[in-house]
Amino acid sequence: MNTHDFFYNLPEELIAQEPIEPRDHSRLLVMDRESGSLSDKHFYDLLDFLKEGDCLILNDSRVLPARIYGKRADTGSPLEVLLLTPHGGDVWEVLAGPGKKARPGFRLTFGDGALTAEVLEVLEGGNRLVKFFYEGNFYEVLESIGQMPLPPYIKKKLEDQERYQTVYSRERGSAAAPTAGLHFTPELLEKVKAKGVEIGFVTLHVGLGTFRPVKVENITEHKMHSEHYALSQETADLINRTKARGGRVIAVGTTSCRTLESVGMTDGIIHPAEGWTEIFIYPGYRFQVLDGLLTNFHLPESTLIMLVCAFAGYEHTMAAYDHAVAEKYRFFSFGDAMFIQ
Repeated sequence: MNTHDFFYNLPEELIAQEPIEPRDHSRLLVMDRESGSLSDKHFYDLLDFLKEGDCLILNDSRVLPARIYGKRADTGSPLEVLLLTPHGGDVWEVLAGPGKKARPGFRLTFGDGALTAEVLEVLEGGNRLVKFFYEGNFYEVLESIGQMPLPPYIKKKLEDQERYQTVYSRERGSAAAPTAGLHFTPELLEKVKAKGVEIGFVTLHVGLGTFRPVKVENITEHKMHSEHYALSQETADLINRTKARGGRVIAVGTTSCRTLESVGMTDGIIHPAEGWTEIFIYPGYRFQVLDGLLTNFHLPESTLIMLVCAFAGYEHTMAAYDHAVAEKYRFFSFGDAMFIQ
């Protein structure tokens, strides 16, 4: 298939600029992936479509306030740095701009000296490796000086930084939110459990590559970015228990989906695992673990809409997106959601 096969027309005014309050009052488009039938609901109606014995798998990654503004220590000229991936020993891969000013050996300072850094290396593609220096806890320093790295299509300032975090986030490391989970409230999660639906967690630290456009015509030639994931023994046991009793394993978000399918099943069971994944899921992929998917609406021609098409079927998915546009659903990170069952 070609990249343009996954294009749809989206009016700019449907790109959500701020989250709905309360979280679970966003809209929910429910799709039957066998028939393609659609139902217009609200997110709190999700309870009506979950069954006792199902399990929800949530990504508990927490977004770092990874955008920091500083200056060169020698000249004082301004620099913006976006943290991408930790490499151990306080070394991070970052995006820096203006990039040409961040050459190896250059020292940078942030937050009136609360955080300093030295550029170690310029990587292929222009990213930098930098080593940070600080007193105390790195993440606490980052919380005090950093800003949330909102996607480029969100132009409005976010007043409450926690609205770009899920209520269950706990493992720091993402450069972008696992946005399907933004709709849950603690109260809704308790109602889910009360219905007999178990909840498990995986961790996949979302990279900025999730926003990278597909630039090749033939989608099979696209090179996926790499992201770190972890699936615990506890979550593996939950999934195996759910499968054994005939329940559904429902991924909350494409990140949870990619984690589950990266681990896969051996001899009919899933095992705990940790590592890096570059899995690219597009139509023709055979799912091993997933039985249901809760997800937001994704950018045209993105790897994420390709994943949804792989799970729900190409024709069903593109028809659902046309329906969502016609019904003026809100799109992307702060937008509405789909439940595909």
